[in-house]
Amino acid sequence: MKLISWNIDSLNAALTSDSNRAVLTRNAIVEVLKKDPDVIAIQETKLPEKGPSKKHIECLSEMFKGYSYVWRSSEEPARKGYAGTMFLYKDKYEPVVSYPKIEAPDTMDLEGRIITLDFGEIYITQVYTPNAGDGLKRLEERQVWDIKYAEYLEKLDKEKPVLAAGDYNVAHKEIDLANPKGNHRSAGFTDEERDGFTNLLSKGFTDTFRHINGDVEEVYSWWAQRVKTSKINNSGWRIDYWLASDRIVNKVTKSEMVDSFERQDHTPIMLEINI
Repeated sequence: MKLISWNIDSLNAALTSDSNRAVLTRNAIVEVLKKDPDVIAIQETKLPEKGPSKKHIECLSEMFKGYSYVWRSSEEPARKGYAGTMFLYKDKYEPVVSYPKIEAPDTMDLEGRIITLDFGEIYITQVYTPNAGDGLKRLEERQVWDIKYAEYLEKLDKEKPVLAAGDYNVAHKEIDLANPKGNHRSAGFTDEERDGFTNLLSKGFTDTFRHINGDVEEVYSWWAQRVKTSKINNSGWRIDYWLASDRIVNKVTKSEMVDSFERQDHTPIMLEINI
């Protein structure tokens, strides 16, 4: 089974805009589809509360032929057109879909951040983890989220093995970003967030990228858009992950990045597993 996860930073724009960035995003979508994934997890869709519009649906049908999809958008009182997630999966599959709430603080449970697919023998779930924000203004809420999310994955894992993907908005170790010393108190690399990810792994999960590739350096999944040379200089962060329940991690054969060429921000990440 081949799976790809990607924070697309606006599926809405990718489907409806003619901007240069939207074109770069569509080029990356072509690259994703060349991999012929069984499942595609997309974060930060930024779709309306009611979901894909008629135009979105037409574009999705044309662009992702042979795939069904489910979505979850941000809903009031959370910000409109914010966050959001979507799963696309080949038409041959008929997973049971759930849209869990984890008793997260503030409006986090209403921001369309988690979707879970039950494939019978395995759960595949995705997350768009809340960012601690500028000035770490949401760090306390983020810490609560991390605890609640870890408890949710642990509960799933007690029922059957889990593959969990998404933008976790944390570089776990110093090797996971280009400039750890200069970013010690930056959102995504605080001790609190890193400890939250350590706690998550301790619940019975493995970072499949490190499991397969070891301590390879300078491999990242995100480069800041605000810094024009960030990707050219590979000044990035690895904040996107495929996690696997410990008891099935030996079935994982590949965990790697998918090239998004000159497009900055997140790049897709791919997992292959014999299951």
